[in-house]
Amino acid sequence: MVDVHETPAVPPFDPGGDERVGYFIAGSLLILLGWVGGVVANLVLHAAAGTGGMTVGWIRITSTLGPYAWAVFGFGLFAGAVGVVLLAFGRASPKAPVVLPGYDY
Repeated sequence: MVDVHETPAVPPFDPGGDERVGYFIAGSLLILLGWVGGVVANLVLHAAAGTGGMTVGWIRITSTLGPYAWAVFGFGLFAGAVGVVLLAFGRASPKAPVVLPGYDY
């Protein structure tokens, strides 16, 4: 008889993989979405709007940065900074072989 409360539902996994892959992917995505999407695209759209403004979908964009645009700009700066920190963690982590969870090597 096996006590189900004493056995794990998933067998233990040896965490011998390369955690740097996750740091590099997450950091790169945060930099891409934060700095390119939140900062550069925001500024380019507002510069392209000109004095008359423009409409993209249901959003009206003018040449001035309103509170929403400043919030997107600030969040983009913050997300990109977190991405840089994650890339630094990835470079400082020890290199290990890349393994997929659950795959028997």
